[in-house]
Amino acid sequence: MHGEQEQGAPDGAKPRRELPGHIAAALAGAGGAADSAGTPWAGRDLSGDAAKIHNFEDDDGTADAGYLAAVEALLAGRGGEAGVVKALATARVFVPVMATLAEEADGVSDAHGHALQADKQADMALVTLKAPDGRTAMPVFTSAAALESWHPEARPVAVYAARAALSAVSEGAQLLVLDPGSEMTFVVRRPAVWALAQQRDWTPSYLDDQLESALASAAREFPAVRRLETRQGAGTASRTAAGQAVAGGGAGPELQVVLFLEDGLDAAALQALLGRLNEAWAQLDAFAENVDSLEVKLQRAAQETAP
Repeated sequence: MHGEQEQGAPDGAKPRRELPGHIAAALAGAGGAADSAGTPWAGRDLSGDAAKIHNFEDDDGTADAGYLAAVEALLAGRGGEAGVVKALATARVFVPVMATLAEEADGVSDAHGHALQADKQADMALVTLKAPDGRTAMPVFTSAAALESWHPEARPVAVYAARAALSAVSEGAQLLVLDPGSEMTFVVRRPAVWALAQQRDWTPSYLDDQLESALASAAREFPAVRRLETRQGAGTASRTAAGQAVAGGGAGPELQVVLFLEDGLDAAALQALLGRLNEAWAQLDAFAENVDSLEVKLQRAAQETAP
């Protein structure tokens, strides 16, 4: 092996997508196709003032102050993704609902060209998007104005973020996309979506010392691996509409695993090693539940330098 390489994880290394039992129970008990008051999305009255705010008295439709502060800290380099998700956990958000039948919505796009999908069995349907990597994403907005700017025909339904996360899981969405088309769009990836749905704190995989230890422990079964490090994946970075680089809010890959390997491995040996490592990691519950997306960086141990 010469120099450094970057390698995406093969399909076999993707975290398992089975829902943890506590999330499945929450969906069964609360009804994933309902808002925070348990009212089904389908068949609801979205006319007149009822379309503005639901279930939140004295709500003026503006973004949650705590969420805005967390995003400001992220932009300024004083905070991270975990702080944004923590603030979101107690925030009211708006979920867009389309007041049209799916058959009439074929080919409908938002103001930014994203194709919209809707449940063909519902008069009022949650909106989902297709992310560039093919995964399903659910748009969520922190203010009524942001939703209206994104798609004037979508109707805002106010819910707590935990309910939005449960609805996303129910719809098969792996991502929540906060304020698409706005100055700052923040993507909440699958492990954070699950944490919101469970109403528990979220630790990014790249900051999870226990996860790093588990991955390293599994890697010790392979003598060619001298050492392992986990780092924040380059795919977590994003940009504002004005072009400012942001160290968070991207769709992924979110976790970079750096493997320091013995010298002399050819391409076939490397491929076989990565395949066995991926199989070993996939058996770890912490990996399956806490890692959304992975990139592997290969480096010769003999050329190891301090970060």
